[in-house]
Order: sequence, then structure tokens, then C-alpha cells
Amino acid sequence: MMPILYSFRRCPYAIRARYTLALLDCVVSLREVDLKSKPMALTSLGGRATVPQMLDEQGKRYPESLDIMFWALKQTDKKELIESLWPSSSVKQAKVSTWISYNDNRFKHWLDRYKYADRYPDGTEFDYRQRAEVFIKRLNKRLNQRKYLLGDDMSLADIAIFPFIRQFSNVNKDWFENSEYDSLKLWLDCFVSDEFFTEVIMKKLASWQNGQLDILFPFCQEGKFD
Repeated sequence: MMPILYSFRRCPYAIRARYTLALLDCVVSLREVDLKSKPMALTSLGGRATVPQMLDEQGKRYPESLDIMFWALKQTDKKELIESLWPSSSVKQAKVSTWISYNDNRFKHWLDRYKYADRYPDGTEFDYRQRAEVFIKRLNKRLNQRKYLLGDDMSLADIAIFPFIRQFSNVNKDWFENSEYDSLKLWLDCFVSDEFFTEVIMKKLASWQNGQLDILFPFCQEGKFD
């Protein structure tokens, strides 16, 4: 059984899972989910029918994006890339985890309110953006002196965070492009303007339906590799 990944193209959690899988050449059967009409194969798993979710060859369930990312690290034989993404140093691992935790547990809260300010009438879009900018400023300051968050090499922190900064930048594109966060903009552009991202990670697929032939990812061809 090929690992099965349930995904939604624009979801930042799904983006970071797909990015890691593709970067590490971990091939899975990709099932693009219509969030308004989730397939029975997903809902019948029980629990939260959120995406991304993955089932490995033995049917073990990986319900969170970080679970999938760390699964991919264990599957690949790209040792140098593993050391870059998840360094063997416990100090560096702690730094990676801290950046991701702040993004997931604090920044995401204000990002949602900034993006959907009309749903949260206790504040304005401007108010929520200012709260989100606490993290944006930290990222920009960090990137003033280095290409990636931990140095010259990409880590899991960069992969885990950039999809959310991409979402932040798209709320008000004009404001973001004219903002003072030049280092952050350059860092984000390195991801989102690359063909690996536009042609592989964000390739558009029709929503998967029960009984449909799976698509192999990252190659995205029915039933065969490139």
C-alpha cells in the first residue's frame, strides 16, 4: 500500500507537509480534498476529518502536518538534507521547535483574525495586523543577518513557517509589498517564486472522489513516475 496523503492545496499546514515530502523525495498517493464535500474515505477514519492527514503503508495515521514532516525525515536517505532540516544538535533542534511553536500557537491566532477581521468584530484588521506584526518583526530581524532562520541552510522552521507568512502577505498585498520587512520579503520570495513551489507543491488537481485513481506525488502523474 502506498502512503496516502489527504491534502488541500491552499492550506498552509498542507503546504508545509507537501513541501517536505517533495523535498525529501517521499512518494505518496495524493488525494486533494474539497473541504465542503469531504470524501467518505477521509471522514470514515474517525476523529477530526482535517487536512493534511496521512496513512502510511501499514495504515498508521499521521493526523498533523508536523507528524507527516517528521515521518518524511525517517524515510529519506538524504543524510545531508536531514542534518540541515533537523540538525543533530539538540540546541538547534530546540531553536527549530521554538520558532515553529510560536508560529503555530501565537502568530496563527492573530493571522486568522487579520485575514477574517469581519468575523472578529472586537478588533479591526489594523489591530489584528499589528498583533501579528510582533512575529513578523522578529522574523525580519532574524533574517537581516542570515539567509534562513538558522543560518545559511534551510531548516524545518523555514518550511513550517513560510506558508503562513505567504498567507499573511496575501491579506493586503499592497501594504506588504510597501512594508519595511525587506529581509522577510526576500526570504518568502525564495520559496514562492521557485518553480519547485509553483509547479510541484501548488500544482492544481481536481478534488479526489472515492474510487478514483490516485495521483502520485511529488510526480503528480496517474499510476507512474516521471
